[in-house]
Amino acid sequence: MSAFWAQLIVGLEWTFFGYFLCITAAYLALHYVAVFSIIDYMRDHRAEYLPQNLPDYQPPISILIPAFNEERSINSTIHSLLQLDYPEFEVVIVSDGSTDSTLSSVIREFSMVEFPEAYRQRIRTEKVRGIYASTRYPNVRLVDKVNGGKADALNAGINCVRYPLICSIDADCILHRTSLGRVVRPFLEDSSTVASGGVVRVLNGCTVKDGFLEKVDLPRRLLPMFQNVEYLRAFLFGRMGWSPSNALLVISGAFGVFRKERVVAIGGYRTDTVGEDMDLVVRLHRRAREQRRPYRITFVPDPICWTEVPSDLKSLMGQRMRWQRGLAESLVPNVGLVFRRRAGAVGWLAFPFMFLFELVGPIVEIVGYISMIVLWWFHLIPLQTFLVFLFLAVGMGIMLSTNAIFLEELSFQMYPRVGQQLRLFLAALLENIGYRQLIAFWRVIGMLKWLFSGTARSHWGEIARDGSWQHPKGAGEAGTREDASA
Repeated sequence: MSAFWAQLIVGLEWTFFGYFLCITAAYLALHYVAVFSIIDYMRDHRAEYLPQNLPDYQPPISILIPAFNEERSINSTIHSLLQLDYPEFEVVIVSDGSTDSTLSSVIREFSMVEFPEAYRQRIRTEKVRGIYASTRYPNVRLVDKVNGGKADALNAGINCVRYPLICSIDADCILHRTSLGRVVRPFLEDSSTVASGGVVRVLNGCTVKDGFLEKVDLPRRLLPMFQNVEYLRAFLFGRMGWSPSNALLVISGAFGVFRKERVVAIGGYRTDTVGEDMDLVVRLHRRAREQRRPYRITFVPDPICWTEVPSDLKSLMGQRMRWQRGLAESLVPNVGLVFRRRAGAVGWLAFPFMFLFELVGPIVEIVGYISMIVLWWFHLIPLQTFLVFLFLAVGMGIMLSTNAIFLEELSFQMYPRVGQQLRLFLAALLENIGYRQLIAFWRVIGMLKWLFSGTARSHWGEIARDGSWQHPKGAGEAGTREDASA
């Protein structure tokens, strides 16, 4: 072997080793911050007691449910919202040109009639065909519009709402009774709060009846089980780690609250991206930093939103490719936020982290695996070097996943039984052997699609839903409501 190739191989080894060392250190730092943040939060906010006059101060809020072909779950979601323990709120469902029975199902279930309401188009959207009001629930309305994608549906909902705070949730989500009150608390504690997000948990395996989460359990199938571990990792130390420094760049589109006027001021949700939820948060950061206005964007770890995750590979692949593309479409146009004089932790830490480790990370991981396999196959590196690389790559993933389970048991204990904890731990081990590498590969494809196919209009992800978590009407009790709020 020539000296050039020998130096190149050594350079590759040190490059991959250095990258994994940096990403491990960054994730460990996030975990350290998240542990102490959750401990502080549990001490200050976890008590079930709330002042009797607190509802007098809770601001009215508009809940938006964008929906496209959600006939299986939309009614359960609306019923879950109607049982929320919150003084004043409205529910606005936006049917974005659904081609199934979503529209007729909601109209029938909630006794809707067309209502001649003035529609003020503060944000430009596709044509609104009609607005309906429920004759049974005065705080429930339905918007029927021409298909324009999820972001366009959200913008149409913003044009219709009446209250100063807006909460966006997905059409397959179930909330706890106290979730809305808890996610709104940052707005009461700090008047500069412009956005707040809560935890999203996996609904697969649970039981829901008439909008109530009757029983919490783990998914029975392996693919949703792996995603359960991913969600614990992403929310309990990923987002909790960034929130204390006001550097949170992602609030899930499944459950987030925003000041309406701040959203309208930046033009609402972008319709030319598939990552409209992250893009909105990044632009809120950037606008506030440019205007030098005090603001807070906060993550709250216990207002839980339960959502159904993909249970088949095709749906999961499409979802992860969209997420990666949305990440690129959110970061690249706002790269001006990086390393600005007054960019704070979001511009000096969070944005570079997301760019180097979340956007570029899958490429480095896949290239690293392929390079090391090829070099070992042709006897250009010893077996020991190859095994050390695998140990670092797989071991880091296992460590992060088990740490997330540790945080869950330290804090909210949604899965208290020993059998549940053993299944979570086993999933944390197995997801790093094959599953994580497959996800990384799909994310690379998502990046390539973004690079070579130009701008994409916001659209609805096609996810096959079985709705098996819904308890059949008239059946016996599957559990207790106390099970869900324990």
